[in-house]
Amino acid sequence: MSEILKQQLLKIIDISDQEFDYILSHFTYQKFKKHQFLVQEGHQVIYDYFILSGCVKSYYTDTNGKVHIILFGAKDWWITDYEAYYYQKTASLNIDCVEDTEVLLLSSENREKLCRELHKVEHFFRKKTNRRNVALQNRILTLLSSSVKERYEKFLSDYPDLVQKLPKHILASYLGVSRETLSRLYTAK
Repeated sequence: MSEILKQQLLKIIDISDQEFDYILSHFTYQKFKKHQFLVQEGHQVIYDYFILSGCVKSYYTDTNGKVHIILFGAKDWWITDYEAYYYQKTASLNIDCVEDTEVLLLSSENREKLCRELHKVEHFFRKKTNRRNVALQNRILTLLSSSVKERYEKFLSDYPDLVQKLPKHILASYLGVSRETLSRLYTAK
């Protein structure tokens, strides 16, 4: 399973087997069951999660109790509440498992240690952060400027594997529509 992490690192930086073993020694492996929380609102956030298998959702619940899904995480993705992780605050988001999930956990302390010791690891995380920022900006722009049908089609195009994993009410929440509206899109296809 750690080969997934190695392949992701190698897409951005060159590392030897020994360097990878050293990097991997800073991670902890953990399994989570469907519906189990990785991050829970109001709790401390110690880890950034690299997903080996499974699927998770990151969401915010507003004061009216409405759930707003911010993003999903699947195999080969990183996810956490980054504000809480970086600034040692309590989480404002929840992240829970849509299905059984396996992850590698990287504490903020170990991340900083690796970045200090191996400049190439710092480079890797900077590149990943840049990509995450662009993806989040595009998500916001899509929500602001696209029709429901366009958002749905973009999701199908960008994440074809996720569509099969997600219950319709979760996908509807991500798209910012009711389940009924999403059902109409399904039947229009």
